[in-house]
Formats: sequence, structure tokens, C-alpha cells
Amino acid sequence: MLKPSPALWLALLHQLPTKPPYFRVKIWRRLQAIGAVPIKNAVHVLPRAPEHAATFQELLDEIVAGGGEAILIEARLLVGMTDAEVQALFDDARNADYEDITQNARRLLETGPANGSEIVRLHKRLDEVKALDYFGAPRRRDAEAALAQLDRQRYEHPDVGRSQPLSEEPLDLVAKVWVTRSGVHVDRIACAWLIRRFVDPQATFKFVDARSYLPGLGELRFDMAEAEFTHEEDRCSFETLVLRAGLGDDPALVAIGEIIHDLDIGDGRFNRPETPGLGAILSGICASCDEDLQRIAQAGEALNQFHAFFSARKTEP
Repeated sequence: MLKPSPALWLALLHQLPTKPPYFRVKIWRRLQAIGAVPIKNAVHVLPRAPEHAATFQELLDEIVAGGGEAILIEARLLVGMTDAEVQALFDDARNADYEDITQNARRLLETGPANGSEIVRLHKRLDEVKALDYFGAPRRRDAEAALAQLDRQRYEHPDVGRSQPLSEEPLDLVAKVWVTRSGVHVDRIACAWLIRRFVDPQATFKFVDARSYLPGLGELRFDMAEAEFTHEEDRCSFETLVLRAGLGDDPALVAIGEIIHDLDIGDGRFNRPETPGLGAILSGICASCDEDLQRIAQAGEALNQFHAFFSARKTEP
């Protein structure tokens, strides 16, 4: 005599109308989207859980409203298929998803520095798959490792990289000549504004063409190879400068740093609504002006306004 086991599954039994054909496709896609797996042509299952019951109930209502029939039951397996075999169906489906993510990540790794939006899309896809991975499919580790490697590549910038860690000794930041690459754009412009506004109002700047530059006496480099202030881990140079200059307690600077991060690195991490506006302003300045100091001066007015805006929001009741 078979010994009953606890009901581990929810099963949706359904019969769909033959017309319209798009309705059958719609329901199939909905079943795919919630991670249900078929154990028979018209029987799909999910692990037994209140949230899955609610999801299946919503789909059942949709099927009935579309002219089909559906029944939702709690099920336990007795003969013909084991719980482990059903679990394997879930793992197989998620492994296929993870393999697709892994292959896409490796393709981006092979073709060089990836566009930030492509990486964000893969991370979003990974999160979606993990939400449907009810039993921990083994290929998940491969996908996570490939994306982690892709993230490391994304933050490796040949023009601003540092091969050696910066000394923990504090740097004297006053009365220095600040050196960076010529043709300043988003990150370098914002760094120069930060230096003049919050670090040393009398600071002077020097713009060089070399990717790697050995500083002379009284010079500090930013946003360039081997610089004292440059990209570190997942931070842009502006964020590094805010941190190392001890300015991280200013919420307005932190907010501006999030905007500069997304404009410079392009990973969409912070997704602030102000980002497109500041990006358009800085792009317009660079398009209309070739002289580095003039770009910095013109952008300084806009950055002052953004700082005032964020500071005012901080003090609002």
C-alpha cells in the first residue's frame, strides 16, 4: 500500500479554446513567466506556497475569462513520477536560462569593454531567473561568475586605471597643481569643479596628452592612469575624490556623484531623474567649447545650481 506524502505541489489543469490562437500563446507565455513547468500537456505545476497559489489563481481567472476551463489543485505524487524528477524539470528550465545569460556575458567579455546598458540588461535578466529558481539550479554559479567578471572588466578603464593601490597616507590637497587628461568631459569636469569649490579655491589645473604622466613637485593627478584620484573598484573619479577628500557627509555632493557615476560609467546604478538633464548640459558645453578651462568654468555654474538644488531638498521640512 502506498504511503501518502505531503502535498508538495500546486497543479493547474487547463483546457484552452482553439480560437483565437493568440490566447493560447498568451497563456503559454504567462506560464513561462511564472516559472511553472509542465508534467503533462495541460498540467503545469509550481511548488506549494501561498504566493504561488495566488499566481495560479490569477492565471486561472484569466483562462476562464478567455473562454477556457481550469482547475487548481494541491497535489502529491504517488506513481509514475517522483518529487525529485519534478524538481529536476525546474532545474533544467532554469539551467537553460542561466546558460543563455552565461553565453551572452562571455560574448561581451570576448568583444571588449561592454556597453553599460547591456550589462544592466543581463543583471536584470539574472535577477528575473533567480526569482524563479525555486530549488537552486546548479548553473546559477556559472552565470553569476560570468557577470562578476563582466563587471570587473566594465570598471577597468585603460585611461584611468591604477596598477598599484594608493598609499593610506593622507595627501595635502592645498596649493597644488591638479593634472588630468586634456579634452575634459563629464568626470574630469565634475572633479575640477569639486576641487575648486570644496578643496582649494586657488587650485590650478594642467592638461596633458599622455595616458600615463609622472607628476612633478606639487602636482596631483586625477582621472588618468596611475593618478592619485581616479576610478577605484566601482567608483568613478568624482566619487573617489569625494571619499578621499572627506566630503562624503555632504548629501548634495553624494547625489551629484551618483549622477556623474551613471553618466561616466553608464551602468544605470542610481538612475536619478536629474541625470539626463545634467548630461545634456555637460554635452552641450563640450560640443560648443574646445578649451578645457572654459568647459570647467561654464559647467561650474550648472554644478553649483545642482548642488544648491540638492542642498535645499535636504533642508525642506
